[in-house]
Amino acid sequence: MIIKPRWCPLLIVSTLALAPACSRESEPGSPSPAATPAAPASAVVPPFAPTAPTPPVPIGSATAGAAAPTPAAAQRAAGDTLAPERVTVIASLPGFRDIGGVATRDGAVVRRGLLYRSGQLHRIPRADIEKLAALELVRDYDLRTEQERTARPDELPAGVELVALDVLADADEASTRTLSEIVRNPKRTTAHAGGNTGEAAALMEQTYRELVTLPSARDAYGRLLRQVAEENGTPALFHCSSGKDRGGWAAAALLTLLGVPEEEVMSDYLRSNDTALPAYRKMAEGFVAAGGEPGVFPAVMGVRPEYLKAALDEVKQRHGSIEAYFADGLGIDAAGQNTLREKFLRR
Repeated sequence: MIIKPRWCPLLIVSTLALAPACSRESEPGSPSPAATPAAPASAVVPPFAPTAPTPPVPIGSATAGAAAPTPAAAQRAAGDTLAPERVTVIASLPGFRDIGGVATRDGAVVRRGLLYRSGQLHRIPRADIEKLAALELVRDYDLRTEQERTARPDELPAGVELVALDVLADADEASTRTLSEIVRNPKRTTAHAGGNTGEAAALMEQTYRELVTLPSARDAYGRLLRQVAEENGTPALFHCSSGKDRGGWAAAALLTLLGVPEEEVMSDYLRSNDTALPAYRKMAEGFVAAGGEPGVFPAVMGVRPEYLKAALDEVKQRHGSIEAYFADGLGIDAAGQNTLREKFLRR
């Protein structure tokens, strides 16, 4: 039986993240706006010169007399050999990570330094804007709704093209009308979630299926993956609100197409729990204290294997294979899929 969501859980995630009473800035170790000023809303921050020493030029990567590569270019050249200490860590973006570094079934490795995933890029301290600038991103793909983008616009280094791709544009509009009211009333949020953790999780599973079936989702993911396959389409970054659902499916779909084993795709997907749930710990405590069902908050704000399995099952039911999903659902034919493999795999 297909469950018709009475609200869109992914928009509840975003609206909860906007709640002023329990913002992430209050978390221990999180940057305080007063202590580390963020760039103003809608700001385009000038690029900064890297502060780290330029790494040695890899043998064969540059001719004599040629300019040394930038740190980001050296990272891309390092590919799968990138040491853990060289992985970019951005404190104000706890879900930020490179999708590369994982092996495929046939022994290839997904290249690092080409594509990154993250949560929303808002209220970022200047030092972290520097780190984004050092990655030499060409595009930032924002998978959020117009409402989300307006409430918390991206802050980007100069020269990064912002591409808005609303995955949920075709979601049920009636389900989003009272989100601002819902977030202020945990008891109502619990009621909209069906009253218990199990029904909240079931609604999340249904929403993941819609990430595969919604026309707006197919269009958004198709555009994202076609553009990153272009010769000059990377380095790039994609993100949603918390970085775990809409962004999680984008990463999982691409890694699956590239031949990464399902258990490794799942492991990468579940890594979002390492950052998402701790980041919203105080908000979760406030939610329960105000009368919300304890299990509803983690069911919506975290990720579970059943969620990703629901999307993969929808792909199998509707298309038969990930390749057919890319071709028929996303408009990326066999040639386009091979272009993605050639670009993202180091053999």
